Amino acid sequence: MITIGCHLSAAKGYAAMARDAASIGANTFQFFTRNPRGGKAKALDPRDLEAYRAAAAEAGITRILAHAPYTLNPASSKPETVAFALQTLTDDLARMDEATPNQLYNMHPGCHVGQGTEAGIALVADALNQVLRPELTTTLLLETMAGKGSEIGGGFEELAAIINRVELSDHVGVCLDTCHVWDGGYDVADNLDGVLEEFDRVVGLNRLKAIHVNDSLNPLGARKDRHARIGEGHIGTEALCRVVSHPVLRHLPFYLETPQDNLQGYAAEIALLREAAE
Repeated sequence: MITIGCHLSAAKGYAAMARDAASIGANTFQFFTRNPRGGKAKALDPRDLEAYRAAAAEAGITRILAHAPYTLNPASSKPETVAFALQTLTDDLARMDEATPNQLYNMHPGCHVGQGTEAGIALVADALNQVLRPELTTTLLLETMAGKGSEIGGGFEELAAIINRVELSDHVGVCLDTCHVWDGGYDVADNLDGVLEEFDRVVGLNRLKAIHVNDSLNPLGARKDRHARIGEGHIGTEALCRVVSHPVLRHLPFYLETPQDNLQGYAAEIALLREAAE
């Protein structure tokens, strides 16, 4: 059975997310560690965590993915923005290890905001070198990006350059977003094998720890990052079904970030992709 879920609201706590995931046929889920636009994280509740462990065990949930806030930008030219990124990363990783050890934490690498890609790469790597600790059980994932504006991570080479500068690189992996790589020019619809071969050559498939499964409203290489529901974009249902059933990928956890009005929209997509893979 493939591991597949979607992005859920953390507002009601961990146990509620596990129950919501189970209600739509998911056996994993993704959530923001705090408001996606930044801010202070909600205090951990030991009773909620105990209830979560019971609900997760019942639902067969063993792998979850936390997502850093969008405002996190360790590559910023503003010292206060970098300081916020360092503080948030440190806090989030500590909370993950306390609440849900041995799980995944995903972040957008950041934007160099005019400093240049090389400078941005160096800043991201420096931030990771400051926040990663040998005793951490959480694996930090760098997400593949669409390459819009001054985004870092629009090419596999940029992610590899960051990872190669991280001292504790065994704590670092990659989350591949199908919409982002498509918008970045990687043809996962008609050349999935070729894209995976290139990823393996540049980054290493051993670094790939999770997949965001999203269709794209944009044509290949548009560099705009606009997610679409499965089958309502330029990648298409058949191609995304090939992603979740691919022998190199099917052991990984898959997360939907498609625009939905309610959980039942996710339920339908989960059922569709699960059937394709199994």
